[in-house]
This record gives sequence, structure tokens and C-alpha cells, in this order.
Amino acid sequence: MKDINKKDDFVRIFDTTLRDGEQSPGNTMNIQEKLRVARQLEILGVDIIEAGFPIASQGDFDAVKKIAETVKDCEIAGLARANDKDIDRAWEAIQNAAAPRIHTFISTSEIHLKHQLRKSEDEVLQLAIDAVKRAKKYTANVEFSAMDATRSNRDYLCKVLAAAIDAGATTINVPDTVGYTVPKEFGDLIRYVVENVPNIDKAIISVHCHNDLGLAVANSLAAIENGVRQVECTLNGIGERAGNASLEEIVMTLRTRKDLMNTDTRINTEKIYPSSRLITSITGVAVQPNKAVVGANAFAHESGIHQDGLLKEKITYEIMTPESVGMNKSSLVLGKHSGSHAFRKRVEELGFSLSDEELQKTFKSFKDLADKKKEVFDEDIEALIAEEVLRAPDVYKFLNMSVMSGSVAIPAATVEMEVNGEVTKDVCTGDGPVDAAFKAITKLTGTKSKLLKYIVNSITGGTDAQGEVTVRLEEDGMVVVGQGAHMDIIMASVLAYVNALNRLEHAKKKSVKGIYH
Repeated sequence: MKDINKKDDFVRIFDTTLRDGEQSPGNTMNIQEKLRVARQLEILGVDIIEAGFPIASQGDFDAVKKIAETVKDCEIAGLARANDKDIDRAWEAIQNAAAPRIHTFISTSEIHLKHQLRKSEDEVLQLAIDAVKRAKKYTANVEFSAMDATRSNRDYLCKVLAAAIDAGATTINVPDTVGYTVPKEFGDLIRYVVENVPNIDKAIISVHCHNDLGLAVANSLAAIENGVRQVECTLNGIGERAGNASLEEIVMTLRTRKDLMNTDTRINTEKIYPSSRLITSITGVAVQPNKAVVGANAFAHESGIHQDGLLKEKITYEIMTPESVGMNKSSLVLGKHSGSHAFRKRVEELGFSLSDEELQKTFKSFKDLADKKKEVFDEDIEALIAEEVLRAPDVYKFLNMSVMSGSVAIPAATVEMEVNGEVTKDVCTGDGPVDAAFKAITKLTGTKSKLLKYIVNSITGGTDAQGEVTVRLEEDGMVVVGQGAHMDIIMASVLAYVNALNRLEHAKKKSVKGIYH
């Protein structure tokens, strides 16, 4: 096999949380939220941030532009289809980045050529060449992706990749767009590309794997074993359909099994868990407890045999430490007598970077909570930050509420809100206090969304625990998630519902015109 490894033989982490991850239902973010995630990715140490799809909407363009102007320690990539308009728009968005990259793509599979593009192989080949050449006029850093590569004719795929490199692509991406391949087959495909693309040594080989069969991480690792030195992935594995390859799983596999994989990444692994929690706080999409590396049970041991082994020597049942991914083993952190300095330090330890104004706002809420609870946990602080800092901009603002309920009384809720700057109040009855409150909010806002899911969780233990509510709303095909936390579960429900409505208003302003990978 050709020796294609570079002097700097490490795996580049191309994070597409803000593009592919944000495209999936319920993960929509506003500009401020995207910027906060981008800053966290910079702290995490990713090599490339795919900040968005600039042509998709004005909001996406503005977010990519802002990230490009702000983040300086990562390459910033803008996605573009293989046409002049997309490429020009992508460059307009990323041109002020310290290290801009244009990422252009077109399908190469017969299925896509016949049914989606309705073009011949020669036409697609020329479009790929033209796209890379146009991107190259703007920047030397050009990535080309052959969409649906794993279902493409191998010889045609190699022909397109070789042409893209000749045209100036410095990274070529071999995506498993629909999550169809399996590790042995994918590893063989990468070897085939290495052996049959004559100029492959002039480009970094990348992969972008989807998780439709639960094999995205395994396929990515198989590709690395066969010469790939860039992996496209997302925090918590979020993304289209079943998601993308999980950043944390790939990184910790390479770190933990460096003896076998013979390569590593430049990720600051101690920032993995705070980064994961930030994504959960912003999107409202919880990580399942048994999720590898960042799940609540990832370092929990209930079996007596396991506990006995751990007490004697941790390595008996832990192949990596919680601290290595940024999990803090302490539970009780602060109380009502804690000052702002200690609070700031703990917020920073949790991986959040707040402005002075945001910190003071959150600290005030912390003191209010500490007066009500005997113990304030990390999870409580994270919930406060999500509530005070990470919420979507308010079109609808909740002000006050009173409810009446009981075994005999008809449940009723009086809700006061600010809607488009005007204070308004109404009362509704329902099957219960939450139902009554939701009906009152719907009436006040004039919204027509459908409640798809309502989930209640306790953030910590004890009767004084904060309740965390997650709601999923749908309107005209758009699906959003809202979150709220409060010691009163009805209040938490209302905060979550209003948060979702605000996210829905933000989503209505976006119009994604293309879907990639």
C-alpha cells in the first residue's frame, strides 16, 4: 500500500456539529448559540469547524460569518454545492477567518446521478472540476466531497477524486452518506482509493460516516487504519437521521488504544464532557444514559463484582478515567454562602465561558436557588446557565403564573406574558395544571404548534431537586425542542414550552435549501 501518511501523522478532527448536527430536527441554534458552541470547539481543540451552509439562509450565512471573524485557533469551513453561487457565498462568509476552507461537494453514485442530479458521469466530473477550481481562486484550502461515495462505482469515484486533486483540492472526503457500509467493506474502499488515485499523496483523505446502522464510529476507525487522516464527526453524534460519527468516541478510542491505532488527535480530552453538556443544554436533546464516554452511566458501576474490583484497583473495570474526559467526581459544589468568585471558578470548571453580565445574571439565580435548596449541584448550575444564558431570543416572554388544582377543583391556570413587547394575561382550564397552563400560553401567543413529546426528569436527587422538562413541538413540518428547569415542575413545564415556542419562531426564519451527507 502507498505510504500516504504525512510528517504530522495525526488524525484531524473536522467538527460538523454546527452544520450537519444542527440540520437534524430539534437541534436548530440561533447565532449566539452557534457562536458559543464554536468557542467551545476552539477550547476543545478541534482542527476544523464546519460552521454552516452559508447559502442555506441569511441566518446561516450570518452565523458562519460571525464565527469566522471570532474563532482564530481553528480552520473555519463553509459548505457549498458544486456551483458558482454556493461557492461565492461560502467565501463571502468565511473570508475573514484566520484559516478559511471551502468545502464543496457533488454526488458520485449512480443512484444519485440518475434520480437526484439527472446528469451523466462526464457532466458531474466536469462540475466537480469547475467547483474546485472556482474555490481555489479564493483559497488554497479546498475540500472536495464525493457524496454517497460508498454506493459509487469505485473506478468512477477514483476518477473524480483524482480530477478534484488535480484541480486543487487539498482534502478529499469519502462519505458514507446514508450509513450503508460496514467496517471491512469501508476499509477496503479506502485502500482502493489509496491504490487507484495516482495523486492521492497530494491530499489528506477524510471520511464522513453516518450512523444509520450504528456503525459510524467503527467505519471511521476502519478508515483511519487504512490511511485516513481526517474524520468528520459531531459532539454527542448528533446529525441527520440516526446521526454522525461521535467525536468523543473516536477521540477516546484513538487515545485509549493508541497502541493499536498508532495515531492520535490534538483534542484536549478534558474538555469533552463540558462540550457535550453544552450541546445538550443548547439543543435540549439529552444524551442517553448508556452513551459511551459522556453518558450518565459511562463511569457508573452497580455490579458488586465490579465495585469490588474498582475499590482494589480502578484499572480492573475502567479503561479510562472520568477525569480524562472532564467529568468531575465531586457532587456538592456550592451553597448559599458561596461568593461570586467561587461561583465563577466552578462555572469555568464546568466548561462554560460567560461574560461578566451573563455571570452576574446566573449568579443571582444561583443565590435564589441556594436559598431554597440545601445543596446545589453541578447539574443545577448547568440548568441555570441553560435557563439564563443559552435560551433562544424571546419573542414570547413568560412573566407570571398562578394555578389551581386538586382532587375536586377543576384545574385552571392564569398566565401573564409579554408577546411582541405587549403584556397580556389569560386564564384557561385543562385536564391538569400543566395542560391548563399550556392552553393559556397557546391562547396568548396565537400559536398553532402540536405537542409531540413531554418529558420530566429530576436534575438531582431529593425532594428539593430541580425538575427539568423537555418538550418537542411541531408546526408545518418544523420540529423544535424546548427545555426548562425549576423546583416547581409546573413552572419548569411552562418555561420549557415558552422556550420551544421561541425556538420555533427562530426556526421559521430559517429556510434550508439543501441537505448534504
